[in-house]
Amino acid sequence: MESIPMRIVLGNFIYMDVYGKALKDYSQGSEHSLLLNNNYGDPEEMPVWYLFREYEDMPDMEKMALAVCEGHVLDVGAGTGAHALALQQLGHQVKAIDISKEAVEIMGESGVKTTQQIDFFDLKGETFDTIIMLMNGIGFIGKLACFQEFLVQAKKSLNPDGQLIFDSSDIAYLYEGAELPKDKYYGEINYQYEYLGQKGPWFDWVYIDSETLTEQAEIAGWHVYFLHRDNTDQYLVRMIPK
Repeated sequence: MESIPMRIVLGNFIYMDVYGKALKDYSQGSEHSLLLNNNYGDPEEMPVWYLFREYEDMPDMEKMALAVCEGHVLDVGAGTGAHALALQQLGHQVKAIDISKEAVEIMGESGVKTTQQIDFFDLKGETFDTIIMLMNGIGFIGKLACFQEFLVQAKKSLNPDGQLIFDSSDIAYLYEGAELPKDKYYGEINYQYEYLGQKGPWFDWVYIDSETLTEQAEIAGWHVYFLHRDNTDQYLVRMIPK
């Protein structure tokens, strides 16, 4: 199986075709199963309705993340705009970005005031008080090796005293009873969307364990504050440049 590096995928808007069609169909009243194939086990079904959920249906960790947002917020990988809409209702000025054309269209139709179809790494000339990425949103960088590049871009995109908020997970449990891979960071995996018999290309995704995150943040000059951890090794983190 040959995967497509996430930065290449982002530049060509390839991997979102299947995902975007599922979102568009649901927004027009037609719901079908969206499958997420992976390189570690059986396909997983993604409930499309969950991507359109209201604030009341969000888990407590996401509500906590929204509660600690400050000022002008950038929602990266905003999807259908569920978090952006909640932040607007909380009184924040929000810009929501995604690389999926369909997702950006849906956000606008749903009432998100400021949207853009763009790769986070291509943002220029704008700064924010908070950058937020939920639902393991940091994974879009694809590889642990890209985390330092991401943190450089994040610093450029934040105002003085700005903050970065996201969640991720330790997925060591996938290797229970087996050795961790020696040729890559164990949190790096591959996914492929499948919808109505159509499969997109494989793409890279990464989950970063909290210890590795702390080490990487120290190298790049960031303070790290863990706001929440649960019993499934998922965590919510707040990072502030030193």
